[in-house]
Amino acid sequence: MSSTFASLKFFNYRLWFVANIIASTGMWMQRVAQDWVVLTVLTNNSGTALGITTALQFLPTLFLSPWAGVLADRTDRRKLLQFTQTMNVFTAFILGILILTGVAHLWHVYALALLSGIVSTIDSPARQTFVSELVPLSSLPNAVGLNSAAFNTARLLGPASAGLVIASVGPGWVFIVNTVLFLAPVASLALMRLAELREMEHAVREKGQILEGFRYVKNRTDIVAIMIIAGVVSAFGMNFQMTSAVMATEVYGKGAGEYGILGSFMAIGALTGALIAARRKYPRVRLVVVAAFIFGLCDIALALAPTYEAYALLAIPTGLAMLTMITAANAAIQISTDPSMRGRVMSLYVMVFLGSTPIGAPIIGWVADHFGARWSIGVGGIASIAVAVIVALWAIKTWDVRVKARLSRHPITTYGPRERAADMRAAREHRD
Repeated sequence: MSSTFASLKFFNYRLWFVANIIASTGMWMQRVAQDWVVLTVLTNNSGTALGITTALQFLPTLFLSPWAGVLADRTDRRKLLQFTQTMNVFTAFILGILILTGVAHLWHVYALALLSGIVSTIDSPARQTFVSELVPLSSLPNAVGLNSAAFNTARLLGPASAGLVIASVGPGWVFIVNTVLFLAPVASLALMRLAELREMEHAVREKGQILEGFRYVKNRTDIVAIMIIAGVVSAFGMNFQMTSAVMATEVYGKGAGEYGILGSFMAIGALTGALIAARRKYPRVRLVVVAAFIFGLCDIALALAPTYEAYALLAIPTGLAMLTMITAANAAIQISTDPSMRGRVMSLYVMVFLGSTPIGAPIIGWVADHFGARWSIGVGGIASIAVAVIVALWAIKTWDVRVKARLSRHPITTYGPRERAADMRAAREHRD
């Protein structure tokens, strides 16, 4: 089997991979349909209302993630994921019925977005760390990359499918279809071979476990650097379900089908980035910094795109840079974190990565309303470049990193703490 798909040789991971594609397709369909309902059915193209909806969906991450991380470290992650996926079925069904019966109001969407956000907050650290139970540690970077590939295969299929369903029979049916798609992970978890699960060490219930997670991260400057980049880029540069909707409707004068297709073009680049990540042995902070910088440049190019077609094509390298940053950050943190702390550390990472959206989304929505759709994307590009440069300069100074640039297949190399440690080990082995 190709090294890109090596983790698929494990039965439990194969089940999870296929279920992820199905459920994530439904999730992307639901995001597009929800935003379309808010933008065109319940309001008159209100970027602010769309920003509030996005903020409510991610707000629980900001406040509940540390507790969710402790829950993931303490409990059976498989059973916890079955519960959260069942709740996704419930929220999709309720919203679908409200829309199809014509009684949906904006506050209904707000309330269900908040409930969905609470469920997602509980789900995320358990989902992030559960992959460690499906494959050996040596296969973890590959599995993380393939998870992103599944997610972005769904991102390729979901928005376009949602656009077609909306154009054909209306947005309400998208949510009804999702009640079936969201059952896939519930079924896959039930069908797994329990004897083949590599159950990680669980944390014993005791006081101060949330603070213990904060202290662990505080003493890991590499994780702090990754979190800072992820937080800023997520807050201001990755609100594409909102900014692409405003660009499609206001700048290019397009409808639901064309809006959905924009997400699929970005998914082409993101899927490519995920497959490349699956081959990567050991992602590092350097890759996160470079990917964030390139993502910022792509974001600015999107903001300046003169036509719908140009925007769609530029979405491909934007998705590639975005996914490279996300997968590198995720794998670098998981591999280097103690297993008994992994749930709490990943929950704090998710809190920063997704929890920054409630801060950034209303700001980006306000920018779209007052300065136009192009600036709502351009601001994200500027912020991404700025944070990448600042963190790079800080790392060079703090970690005593030396950077060399040259014209070759690998144009940038760094020499820092990891390289110095490797040289010391080599010197000791040579003496021995």
